[in-house]
Formats: sequence, C-alpha cells, structure tokens
Amino acid sequence: MKRWTAAFIVGLLFFSGTSLTKAADNTPIHWGFTKSKNETPAEAGQAYDELLKKHDAFYKDTDATEKNIYLTFDNGYENGYTAPILDVLKKTDTPATFFITGHYIKDQPELVKRMAAEGHIVGNHSWSHPDMTTVTKDKFAQELARVDEAFQDLTGGGPMKYLRPPRGIFSDQTLQWSGELGYYNVLWSVAFVDWKTDQQKGADYAYKEMMKQAHPGAVFLLHTVSKDNAEALERAITDLKKRGYTFASLDDYLLDHMMIDPLQI
Repeated sequence: MKRWTAAFIVGLLFFSGTSLTKAADNTPIHWGFTKSKNETPAEAGQAYDELLKKHDAFYKDTDATEKNIYLTFDNGYENGYTAPILDVLKKTDTPATFFITGHYIKDQPELVKRMAAEGHIVGNHSWSHPDMTTVTKDKFAQELARVDEAFQDLTGGGPMKYLRPPRGIFSDQTLQWSGELGYYNVLWSVAFVDWKTDQQKGADYAYKEMMKQAHPGAVFLLHTVSKDNAEALERAITDLKKRGYTFASLDDYLLDHMMIDPLQI
C-alpha cells in the first residue's frame, strides 16, 4: 500500500467524509484467545482469524514453519523500566516493537529516540488511548496522525505502519479505517497480567508465563511498566533461544508473507 503523510490522508479520506470502501460493522471486539499449551499456537477462533485476515491484521504467524517470536511492548507511560529493557534487547541482539501513546512521546522523547536509534520498530498506540470503536471517523484519524507526526518530527523516521488498538478493543470498522491509513493492526497471542504495578508477582512469575505460553509464530505483548518483565526478560530471551526460537521483527513478518514491498521497510 502506498504511504502518504498522515496529514494528507486525514484530509483526503477522513475530514472529507469520503471512504475508499463501504462502511463496516462497528460492533466492539475485546481481544481474547485460548492460550498456548505445550507450544501449540494460541487460537482465537475461525471467525476472528477470518476477520483479521480480511484486513491484513494478525496476532500470530499462522504460517510459521520456523520457531519465530515477535516481541512487542506497550508504552502508555514510563515507570523506570524501559531503559533496562532496552539494555537487555541490545545485549541479546533482540529486535522488538514499542507501541507508544501521545503521552509517552511527549513525556519520554529521549527513550523514543533511543528505541528508533537502536533499530527497534516504534508503533502507534493512539494519542489518548481511547476505545477507538467509540470515536468518530475524524477523531480516529486524528488519534493516529498526531502520534505519527510527533514521532517523525522527533526522530526523522518514516511514517508508522503498525497499530495496536488501545485496550485491545477494535471492530471491523476500525480495522477498515486504519487499513485505509496504511496501518497493519497487530494483536497478540501471548499475554498475562503484567500492567498492574501494585500487583507485581516477581520475576519468576513473568519468566514462567513467557516460557509457558511461547509457541512458534507467537506475538508477545509485554508492558514496560512491569518490574517483573524487566527483571525476567534477559533470562527468558536466553532460554527461549536455547529452546530453538528466533526473535524476528514485525517487518520480517510482512516480508515473509509478501504483504509489503521491501522498499517500504
């Protein structure tokens, strides 16, 4: 898909009220799935699989022939653990994607610049983290454009192309709208309760969940506010590699599935 600036697309498709395709269903979907057991891939069910495929969205590598893992983090605010996480990723030569909000990019510009400078993908998690199924078409576009433009201004990088729906809530309509803006929606197939900073359970808990839920083609969702994640990450990466896993980037996924021109990476 050809990429223009976010502002241009917003004006062309959204502020004009014009859509490239017919309106889609806006029934909210709260993302969930059956977790992996014994390295069998997580399953969300045929209906969700077909809906995501329709919009070039994904939550795992369904065609995985190798034991790839796609490591992603959500960054809504800073709690002191993103820098240590980046240190681990650098030490272990592991690629990751960080999905950032407007608050994060305003509050932590140096960490965002470091993410980009160290070769990680920075994705869009919206400006104000709303339930995107409740906003107007114009507001939807603005939520994404503000983050994208702030990121480009800060880092000099190219347009964002990956979106993580805030709160894990999306619909056929939001998938369609974000696709029109050139975004690939990235859900996840590995997750656990790690975002409650007052209910951390220790590094061993985070490590065991990562190891227990890992499966070929997994998209990990981790939150950088978690002390447990920061302390468990290096051990988990090291032991997953020993188990035969390779950590790949979301760009690798698009290239492997021929979803994007290599010149756009």
